[in-house]
Amino acid sequence: QINLSESGGGSVQAGGSLTLSCAGTGYIYSTRCMAWFRQVPGKEREGVASWDTLGATDYADSVKGRFVVYGDSTRNTLTLQMNNLKPEDTGRYYCALRNGGFCYRSITGSFEFWGHGTQVIVAS
Repeated sequence: QINLSESGGGSVQAGGSLTLSCAGTGYIYSTRCMAWFRQVPGKEREGVASWDTLGATDYADSVKGRFVVYGDSTRNTLTLQMNNLKPEDTGRYYCALRNGGFCYRSITGSFEFWGHGTQVIVAS
């Protein structure tokens, strides 16, 4: 069983920054793809950023230049540094894991494991 736990959400004014963290426990392979997704009520879940154990990353166009994603292969963690936040970044942010393999510089594809999410609110 693999568990993912997110932290770091909160409320911030537009232009501010937040850092989200995801910690994974369980039988996590040495090669994996991890990603951040977000969702607001009434809208489809959106891929935000991905990272794999080769260090390859990918970002949604809406966050390029503002968000940075990175992981720690040995500690099974994933971090999303969010800068210059905008009200449209508001949503519940989820950490996801594809055990084994890589992201191939994409946020698409299936992810077997998900965290419960952490809420981000950006006020205008």
